[in-house]
Amino acid sequence: MTTCPQNSTDPQNGGPTNGHRLKVGDSHIYFRKAGSGPPVVLLHGGAGDSSEWVETMAALSTTHTLYAPDLAGFGSSDRNKDGYRLSDFVESTVEFLRTLGVDSAVMVGHSLGGRIGLEIAFLHPRMVSRLVLIDTAGFSKLGRLGSFLGSAAWRLRKLMRHPQPYPRFIKENGAYADWMCLDKLSELKVPTLMVWSRYDPYYPLAGAIKAKQLIPQARLEVFPGYGHAPHRKERDSFNRILLAFLAQS
Repeated sequence: MTTCPQNSTDPQNGGPTNGHRLKVGDSHIYFRKAGSGPPVVLLHGGAGDSSEWVETMAALSTTHTLYAPDLAGFGSSDRNKDGYRLSDFVESTVEFLRTLGVDSAVMVGHSLGGRIGLEIAFLHPRMVSRLVLIDTAGFSKLGRLGSFLGSAAWRLRKLMRHPQPYPRFIKENGAYADWMCLDKLSELKVPTLMVWSRYDPYYPLAGAIKAKQLIPQARLEVFPGYGHAPHRKERDSFNRILLAFLAQS
């Protein structure tokens, strides 16, 4: 394994980001690393990159080793021209962890990242010791308001001739990007923490409540108010809940 350090000062925490680029298959994946201890993998959502985890990494770095990749096609990772299926994100993330030598880790994912973490838990259960899902795709269809907001942002960037910062999602076996997985949730045998906003315009709380009933070892924490990223909006509270969950035996 060879990584290329790309350390720089991060204004969010006043210190080095400890960024690296890692060759994974035919592409390079950019990732942030911090701390020491049992591994925790942080997977961002479909409209972000690894920078959304910087402050969480600082909060956990005294007890855990944190890995936060830019998913394939996002941020500073390589991007192809055709777009990505869910299986492409999953395969890239699994190969990323194998290249790092991480055999098993706590998987924390937001939105798209949560759905990737779920799929890894389904396909490679030994790789996931615990699972944390934040306003995750797959429990309900994309809400109308969320769909409108995403489409409006895409059209505005196109109208202003700004480059699209995120890769294109493509169909897989004729399926659309809702990536539903309720029928597989009873297969999960790993302790699972779900964190949700009470009013999420993208993936409604009702889907999380239904998922909690189906996952054998699930706990649901609901944050008040509106939004799609409670781990950022209520960062201190989220970090406390996450640390307590990681400390459980």
